[in-house]
Amino acid sequence: MKIDYSPAELAPRRSARRSVWLAAACVSILAVVATREGIATRESALHDAAGDEAAQAFAPTTENAFDAAVQGAAADNVAAPSASDWTTVVVKRGQTLSDIFDKEDLAFSDAMTIVGLNDDAGRLKNLRPGDKISIRKNEDDQLDQLNYEYDPTHTLQVRRGDNGFEAVTIEAEVQHHPAQLTGVITSSLFAAAQKAGLSNRLVMEMADIFGYDIDFALDLRDGDHFSVVYDQLYKDGKKLRDGDILAAEFVNQGRSYRAMRYVDADGNATYYTPNGESLRKAFIRTPVDFVRISSGFSLGRRHPILNVIRAHKGVDYAAPIGTPVKATGDGIVAFAGVQHGYGNVVILKHGPKYSTLYGHLSRFRKGLHAGQRVRQGEVIAYVGMTGLATGPHLHYEFRIDGVHKNPVTVALPRANPLPKSVVASWRHDNADVLARLDQMSDTATAMVTPSAPASAPGAPPSALHD
Repeated sequence: MKIDYSPAELAPRRSARRSVWLAAACVSILAVVATREGIATRESALHDAAGDEAAQAFAPTTENAFDAAVQGAAADNVAAPSASDWTTVVVKRGQTLSDIFDKEDLAFSDAMTIVGLNDDAGRLKNLRPGDKISIRKNEDDQLDQLNYEYDPTHTLQVRRGDNGFEAVTIEAEVQHHPAQLTGVITSSLFAAAQKAGLSNRLVMEMADIFGYDIDFALDLRDGDHFSVVYDQLYKDGKKLRDGDILAAEFVNQGRSYRAMRYVDADGNATYYTPNGESLRKAFIRTPVDFVRISSGFSLGRRHPILNVIRAHKGVDYAAPIGTPVKATGDGIVAFAGVQHGYGNVVILKHGPKYSTLYGHLSRFRKGLHAGQRVRQGEVIAYVGMTGLATGPHLHYEFRIDGVHKNPVTVALPRANPLPKSVVASWRHDNADVLARLDQMSDTATAMVTPSAPASAPGAPPSALHD
């Protein structure tokens, strides 16, 4: 190997790190030269002591060692400097990504580029107080990588590449563990659920599942009991949150109702009985959530204002002014306005056979108008006391072919069942869930002792809430 020691034209200064590299290289070469001089001294001594032959034998070895040392110094690249440490920024109220970039001495143009990369990167436009953004810079103090965990299972990663910034979303591996619990109602559903350890969200989900068959404003009795198998989500061994109800049973006044979760090919979840019958009906039983009935359906009731015997062809639900009123079925708004003693009223048509009426409303949902389509469970108005009303309540009527029916007791048509071709495999896949439900059902039944007090017929029902 031949090393050219002739001076070369100085390269332009690039950075402080380049200067450090050159200094290190010079030190290495000086060390090698010093070694060469030491080897030469040793070579001369050997020549004097053992003659030319011994020196000639030693020379190739020292020359090879010298060449190897210089080669190593020249070829050994200085290790690339490690990226700077991560900086984690906790978002403050009103703070934007550009504010954060400005504080971290990063380019405003980079912030604008990043938020336009894709939909997930667009989440950076709407940062929330308490959100955390991790930033790493490169050796030129430019943004190298940004991480933003926008929910417990998804992290947005933005990296600088050869062609600019790239954004990808990383989904954390989440473990699913089934959990189960059971409870007995002695005062209210919420109290029983809280005692059993069921979250309020799952209480509402359970009430929604069985809301077609059970009127939680009227039907609950002390001694009713429930069993729930639900999903729990874990990440890295730590619980994130409760998932969805996988299966549930509610025993109301001695009658058992069961539900199992079914997810179709498009990811839509619906609850069916274990035999595949739909729990969903064409109508929900009550248009307002968990309130008491102040006046029932009657053909011989004395009107509280007119003081005459007049049929009460609906049900009155006592509730505070402003309580949301929901459409009990899919339909079209036939009327929304003021009508006689009803005050503010909405009438919905549900095909050629069914219609529902909602009276004494304080106001309508913004934009509601005749001819508009509404979905079951959609808020259409709010409880009030307009028209002939002595207090805030909702007057609700249910009609079949124009004939008034008692909304509390009328048989409601069901939605379509699960196709028989999938019921067997669905039950097979949920065999463990069903076994858990059976076991808990036995436990709940044992918890209800013969001496458990039961509400007498005609007594006011337990409310869903305390």
